[in-house]
Amino acid sequence: MSTTGSGRAQPLLDDQIEPFIQHLRDAGYAERTLRKKRTVARAFARWVKRRGIGTIDLNDGHVCAFVRRLHRGETSRLKFELGGVRLFLGYLRETSDRQYPVPQAAISSTTGLLQQYENHLRKDRGLAENSLRVYLPLIQTFLASKFAGTGFPQSLKPLTIRDFITMQTRNRSAEYVRLLATALRSFCRFLFLFGHLPVDLSPSVPRVCKFRQSTPPAFLAPEEVTRALAAMDRSTSRGRRDYAILLLLARLGLRAGEIVSLELEDVCWRTAEIVVRGKGRTVERLPLLKDIGEALAAYLRKDRGVSKSRRIFLRMWAPRIGLTGPAAVGHIVRLALARAGIRRSGRGAAHLFRHGLATRMIRHGASLPEIAEVLRHRSQMTTSGYTQVAFESLREVAQPWPARRGAR
Repeated sequence: MSTTGSGRAQPLLDDQIEPFIQHLRDAGYAERTLRKKRTVARAFARWVKRRGIGTIDLNDGHVCAFVRRLHRGETSRLKFELGGVRLFLGYLRETSDRQYPVPQAAISSTTGLLQQYENHLRKDRGLAENSLRVYLPLIQTFLASKFAGTGFPQSLKPLTIRDFITMQTRNRSAEYVRLLATALRSFCRFLFLFGHLPVDLSPSVPRVCKFRQSTPPAFLAPEEVTRALAAMDRSTSRGRRDYAILLLLARLGLRAGEIVSLELEDVCWRTAEIVVRGKGRTVERLPLLKDIGEALAAYLRKDRGVSKSRRIFLRMWAPRIGLTGPAAVGHIVRLALARAGIRRSGRGAAHLFRHGLATRMIRHGASLPEIAEVLRHRSQMTTSGYTQVAFESLREVAQPWPARRGAR
């Protein structure tokens, strides 16, 4: 045991290294990687001991000070040690209920506010994890850009918000600007609601004009979907996993976040159904089509392996946990499209399959209520956007262009 200046007895970091390594081993890390992580953890423990830092006082500032001892030219080693020590510190914090409470002194005012805002969104507002992944980075960027010092939130002014939006929205899409304004509006309401500001500044966040259905939705044609699926290498573990993901996108029109959230209990093999947790915390059952069931069974039997995570689709590398978020599915789709020689630009790569399914349905005569039911839209206004891709039907109702001297 070690003691701090106040005489408090604390567990030694050395005693926690092997439990930490075993924790990583259980998560699927290779033995070669574990040896490197153990070396970094031991070096950090010696560094902490030499400087007399109490283990319960450790924070990210000590991690940065530890890696500064390296030369600037050792970039790869610096990144590895930084990641390894942060992983070690994260493990210690996971066991904080017993040994390592995170000191409040190590948390800045803006960091504490961000954590309080996150709790508000998750518990009070009931936002889904995918929404949190959108809101929190935007607010974190806002705080880091404007309030690196002290004085927040008392120094927050409407002009500050306007300047930040103007700076951040250059060469950005209309959707990004809309999300940024929505996040800032939500954050200002939170500050007022929790007494951090005497007035509600949310009305000072400018509204973003975004015209609905101004352009037809991008989609994959049936032959492109076939090419993308055929290009998957199903002789490998990664290929079988990604093939199952693409089938869920193409056949059922699932959203990327819905695929990430799928768990083992959501596949009802006996009733040939799959439980989908959609937007707004909705839970619905969709048919487990034959080709999807076969692809899922092949992946689960051969490739998924053992994991504490209940998610169906796991990362290929340690730690063997569920995919990090919708962006991971988007990355899988972009690689699949590139492999098939299909070029698509812009955001929302995974949604191309969903749009393609809706396009095929409307071109085969499906009604808007039928498409809305399949895609699980809460409003048919959302579904009506797909009428723009029924080009053949639109030609039948389009009026002839007026003559040169005007309509007669």
